[in-house]
Amino acid sequence: MSQLNTKARIGLIGLGVMGANLSLNIAEKGFPIAVFNRTGSVTDEFIAESGDLRDALVPTKTYEELVAALDSPRAVIIMVKAGGPVDAVIDALVPLLEEGDMIIDAGNADFHDTRRREAALREQGLNFIGMGVSGGEEGARHGPSIMVGGNPASYETIRDIIEAISAKHEGDPCAAHFGPDGAGHFVKTVHNGIEYADMQMIAEIYGLLRDGAHQAPDEIGALFERWNKGPLNSYLVEISGKVLQAYDPATGKPMVEVIVDKAGQKGTGRWTAIEALTLGQSPSTIEAAVAARSWSSEKETRLVGAEIFGTEPEFRPTLPKESDFEEALLVAKLVAYDQGFKLLKAASDHYDWGLDLARAAEVWREGCIIRSALLDDMAAAIRSGLPQDQLIFSPDFIAHVKGGLSALRRVVSYATSAGLPVPALSNALAYFDTMRQGRGTTDLIQAQRDFFGAHGFERTDGGEGKHGPWHA
Repeated sequence: MSQLNTKARIGLIGLGVMGANLSLNIAEKGFPIAVFNRTGSVTDEFIAESGDLRDALVPTKTYEELVAALDSPRAVIIMVKAGGPVDAVIDALVPLLEEGDMIIDAGNADFHDTRRREAALREQGLNFIGMGVSGGEEGARHGPSIMVGGNPASYETIRDIIEAISAKHEGDPCAAHFGPDGAGHFVKTVHNGIEYADMQMIAEIYGLLRDGAHQAPDEIGALFERWNKGPLNSYLVEISGKVLQAYDPATGKPMVEVIVDKAGQKGTGRWTAIEALTLGQSPSTIEAAVAARSWSSEKETRLVGAEIFGTEPEFRPTLPKESDFEEALLVAKLVAYDQGFKLLKAASDHYDWGLDLARAAEVWREGCIIRSALLDDMAAAIRSGLPQDQLIFSPDFIAHVKGGLSALRRVVSYATSAGLPVPALSNALAYFDTMRQGRGTTDLIQAQRDFFGAHGFERTDGGEGKHGPWHA
């Protein structure tokens, strides 16, 4: 039965995994939605498999049909590959839309692109929303975490839809408007950066238990399962426990043992690191995680390195206690979040977004990949005011840090002595040690810079003379 005469509340372009599941989520929540895919057969197949939700879905075969199927003011979600494909869809839509209509980019966009698109469409009388959606396929279908940026008045026209389809934490929607233009996509970018760091740290602990303690994957998985009942309770620890206890049906081996240890990246982790440096920040745990993925891709090089240098340590250090690994992971995780929130604060100040960092923590409590039991306490700590903008300086977390610091030292020391790489864990420790040193070593660097480039320096005594007597 044709539904082209049915007016839909919202439209969606791109019926890939995320787009298809988000469409079903919207339909299930009672909002008629018009859908379009460049390949018409994909739309047909999607409608045919939509079951009881078919009556809430309006299939369209052209952009003109899609726009005609929408109530005014029109709102169209784009779920296509980031970059050029998004611009191409926007270019096709703009001539068909009217003043006050809205385009929503719900992909993993570079927030600079979002800022550019929002400014260009605003000049044409159109609204543009950059909307970060986290939670993968399952989240898109049953409730993701949603981070919105753009004109707040525009958001209000779709707020009921966004809050209805989002994950809920004790009834509170895990969706919020964070500020103008690219604010929402930037919050999502930092979310993904923290995700990189969290995943890398968990993998490093797994590697130490596998190669240092010689535990089998299912043993490590059971350990993660136990940890998930304590302070480390989080989605990533939970699924790591499940992954490590899974077996390959074809070979009967632990599933992780038949997976090649190479990983790529889709860009958001790299974007986080690049933008951080632009803003004068350095989220070292995230940078380390991005680097580790790049190193992992050099599989052949690593095999040659193992052949030349071997993998056995020069001496065998004492293995830390099992509880040390748990405590070390907790402290390092707190540092990663600390760095992520500092980056959000820096971007908010630079772009004048007025980001509500506590609300970001709350939006991440359910639906997203980095959801964690710690986020409630983080939101409360941020609202109370973070000393020097440092989460790890908050009274709510000082005890956690002090309690696990010696464990982190033992774990990193063990890894270093055993020749096992832990770039994210070691960077978390280095960051902490730097942040507690009242006097560092940059005085020498300033002297060096002044010696070869007459860059000058600030004196500790406030006295005269901004250059040293290097060439006297």
